[in-house]
Formats: sequence, structure tokens, C-alpha cells
Amino acid sequence: MPQFTAVILAAGKGTRMKSELPKVMHQMAGRPLIDYVLEKVQKLGIKEVLTVVGHGREIVANHVTERSRVVVQEQQLGTGHALIQSVPWLQDESQVLVLSGDQPLLSEETLKALLELHENSGAAATVLTAMMTNPFGYGRIIKDKGLFQGIVEEKDADLKQKEIKEINTGTYCFRGACLKSALGKITPQNVQGEYYLTDVFKLLISLGEKIETLCTVDSTEALGINNRVQLAEAEEILYDRVRKFWMMEGVTIINPSSVFIDTQAVLNKDVVIHPFTLIKGNTRIEEGATIGPGTTLINCNCHKGCQVENSIARQSVIGENSVVGPFAYLRPGTVLGKGVKVGDFVEIKNSKIEEGSKVPHLSYIGDSTVGKNVNIGAGTITCNYDGRGKYGTIIGDKAFVGSNTNFVAPVKIGKGAVIGAGSTITKDVPDRALAVERSQQKIIENWQTTKDK
Repeated sequence: MPQFTAVILAAGKGTRMKSELPKVMHQMAGRPLIDYVLEKVQKLGIKEVLTVVGHGREIVANHVTERSRVVVQEQQLGTGHALIQSVPWLQDESQVLVLSGDQPLLSEETLKALLELHENSGAAATVLTAMMTNPFGYGRIIKDKGLFQGIVEEKDADLKQKEIKEINTGTYCFRGACLKSALGKITPQNVQGEYYLTDVFKLLISLGEKIETLCTVDSTEALGINNRVQLAEAEEILYDRVRKFWMMEGVTIINPSSVFIDTQAVLNKDVVIHPFTLIKGNTRIEEGATIGPGTTLINCNCHKGCQVENSIARQSVIGENSVVGPFAYLRPGTVLGKGVKVGDFVEIKNSKIEEGSKVPHLSYIGDSTVGKNVNIGAGTITCNYDGRGKYGTIIGDKAFVGSNTNFVAPVKIGKGAVIGAGSTITKDVPDRALAVERSQQKIIENWQTTKDK
């Protein structure tokens, strides 16, 4: 493939989003819109990438700076004006791919086909188009005997032109020299003083240059984001694509419309996802795992055969054949070994629970290490914060912790030790020792006063 430069137009405010956040930084399925565009450019192997920023430039520039050269559009005077700002970095001999930062649904396959058609046809420009059942609001593609003649915007179209279903997606390829020459000649022809990028095509046609078009197979790829309704609609399309992809890869998703899987997540065959489950960020789920119902996983690693039900886990590792939930909360830094049981209303934070251990219910384990085959009784709490710092509890292999135990960290419990129910442990307990800390039970008979009888 010849040398291509990608220019991503991301300077617009996105007024209809009604937000202080730049439009391209609004999130869809856990990622900013512009990330999807940058990702496609990277997959195409394009090394030279320019992102034109304007409104909220610092936010966008800081986000893309490691993946793109940043070009500033001081005044937002239209798409043509935005592209003019990139001219100093465009080479005459290169090909230029122009993309919008608010079109996250374009596929790598479509863009690759666009680049190949443009290069093989020898055209000065190639326009990506789409067939819309309802083309209202889009620029229409005007053709004569199949040859591109121009683009007419909705507000300028006559009744016959408004019946045209083929629309302009705003994605183009240009020969570098032709684009630079045409950009130098366009002028603002409206009261807003804006430079329209589509005027470039008029100039190229007047010079006898060839313009090609490529129509997308899937018209949803052309959807741009201009308001929050369109953002939600595009997000649902993306989630549907992701669900279908994983089901074709051997994942069972029960009631798919209630399940949401981010694009970064990776699932293996024979995973089962139950309804009302969210799989967010860079979550990895190995084969045979069962997730849900009612579960949220954020940047987690779930190993083979694990089960997570009605629970939330963030930045955690869930070991092979471990069982979590219902109603458990795994906070960042939690690592569960093989065959661990974390039951109902258990919260674990920044702790390692080793193979075969059980924390069945109503407990909090924080900043701690629990060895192998340990049983933690109901109501156990590691008191890991003294108002100034966090401290850990270490519980050795095969220890047994009675219900309603408090560990006042830092404290170490030896291997095979037994902690009596209701104890508050403030000192280390040796291996295989019994530790009991509770007041002697008192019984006071006939304690009621006469008036209470």
C-alpha cells in the first residue's frame, strides 16, 4: 500500500451534545468516540496521523498526543478550514484519508476497501457513500450515468434531489497534490464565513479530475454522532456487533439484548453470560466460566470454570473454578486463587485469597493475605485502617476463623490456628494455636424491676 496520511477532523464543539466536553471525547461502550477512529487508522497501518483540534483542544490533544500529531484550528470555520490547517504536513506524493472523529462505527474492512479503490482507480478523490432509507439531514450524492457530479446539502437540495438515497458519509481519500491545490482555492460562500470541504469536489471536477465513490455494505457505519440520542443509538449498534461476534466465537449469551460487552474485552469459547451483565474495559474471561446474572466486571481476569453471580468486581483476578456471589464486591487488587469461595455480602479489597479458601458470607477482607484452605466465618472483619494508615492481616494455611471475629491489623495468624467466634484479635497467633478473646458470660437473674413486670 502506498504512503497514506490520515487526517481526523475533531475540532467541532458538538453544540447539540449540550456539554462542556468536546464531542469526540464523549464515551461509547467505555471509550471516547475518537479512540475508535484512531484504532481503525492504526489497524490500516497508517503511520502519519494528524488530528485537527479546536474546541476543548487541551482535552483532545492530551488524549491523542501519543498516537497522532495535533493540529490546531484556532477558529472553527468549517470542515474545509479544518483541513486547510493540516496542509503544511501533507506531501504532494502521498494519499490522504480524511475521517471524522465522531464516526466510531466505520469498519476496518470498509476503510481498507476505500483505500484500495482509491489507489487502483487513479482518482483524484474517492468519496465513501451509504444508502439510507431515510436520508434526511445528509448531503446527497449527485450522479449522472453513474459518474459522480457533486454533493448537495439537505438545505440546498430540491425536491427531486431530496429523494436520492445515496448520501455523503464525510469520509474521503485524496491524492495529496490535488487536495492541497484545491484547498488553496476554496473560499467561504456563506454568511457564516465557513469553508466547505465539499467545495473541493467542484473544483476537481472543473479541472477534469476523476472522482470515484464507494458505497458501504452496512449503512450504519456512516452514522455520525451529533446528540446524545444518536450516541445511544450508535452504542447499541456497537454492542450488538460485539455480542454477535462473541456468539459466533462459541460464547453463549442468554437474552443478548440485556448484556453489554465492551470492545476491549476478550472471551473464550464455552463461556456463558447470563442476563443483565456488564463486561467492561480490558476484562478477560477464560473458557467454561459462567458470568451473571446481574454481574458487572471491570478490567478483571476470570480464569477457567469460575462462576460469578449477582456481583461486582473491579481490577480483580478470579481464579480457576472459584465461585463468587451472590452479592459480593471485589475491589481493585483482589486476587482469588483456584477453587476459592466468596459468598453473599462479602467485600474484598486489595487482598490475596489462596487456593481452596472460603469467605462464605457477611465479611470484609482488606489489605490482607489469606492462605490455602482457610475458612473465614460469617461476620469476620479485618480492621485495616487506624485513621492514619492501612495495615494488613496475614492468615496462614488451614486456619479456621470463627464467626464475628475482628482482626486489628497488623496481625499474623499462624498455620492451622483456630480463632474462637466473637474474638477481637490484636496480637499474633502461633501456628496450630487456639485464640479466644471474649468477655466471660454473665447471667443476672430476676434483673427486671417490679414496674417492668
